[in-house]
Amino acid sequence: MEQTKLESKVISVLKDKIQTIPTTEGAIYLVGPIRLPVNLYGETVEFKWYSWINSTEANNDYQTIIDNLSSQNLADYQQSSVLVYGDFENDDDALIRMHSICHTGDIFGSKRCDCGFQLKESMHKITEHGTGAIFYLANHEGRGIGLFSKAMAYILQENGLDTVQANEALGFVNDSRNYDDAIRVLKQLRTKPVTLITNNPLKLEAMKKAGLTLTGRVPLWGDVSEYNERYLKTKVEKSGHLQEEGTCSNE
Repeated sequence: MEQTKLESKVISVLKDKIQTIPTTEGAIYLVGPIRLPVNLYGETVEFKWYSWINSTEANNDYQTIIDNLSSQNLADYQQSSVLVYGDFENDDDALIRMHSICHTGDIFGSKRCDCGFQLKESMHKITEHGTGAIFYLANHEGRGIGLFSKAMAYILQENGLDTVQANEALGFVNDSRNYDDAIRVLKQLRTKPVTLITNNPLKLEAMKKAGLTLTGRVPLWGDVSEYNERYLKTKVEKSGHLQEEGTCSNE
């Protein structure tokens, strides 16, 4: 009886916080929003946080969804997140960032890339703008090659290869990231046009291909140093990133 009461309470609390987004393979389960106060450049800023998982089943029985969580070993792999600021659903003008997880840059503050800077600066731009969202994409480490392969790619880079050469030497393409799920979640949260924070034309192409209306692009360059200058130049020269004048040199 007590277990039944507890399950009933859990469902009553969570039922309005779980959304089911159908996909061709099953469904995406999106949970949120959750209040998330964040330390951003020394100030506390409150975001709304969502997370999602993929499933091969589209199921609106929330008790079944919850019952299956412990058997899925979800802690063995990361799930993607969305940080939302302002009235993201209704405001006419919103900034978004499709940010690929970077364990070394985002968590450790590595200077070998500009990812940590891009994450914090995107959050800053969105809060200054008043409305927006950061899509933090968990399966995008190393442009989609994973953390272990990224570690080997770093060793190759220390021995003369650039980012693209190292990834390709390990049997990967230059960039294997996919934005389909993130775009589905974006469409669930907002139907109005968005402005994309990016230097990457592949992200712009993915948004347009999915039928999203873009009102513009905000470039995101910075934190150039002796440690990442070659990395940034390779982004422009081999990956086609859109360069702003003077952004890839610390001279």
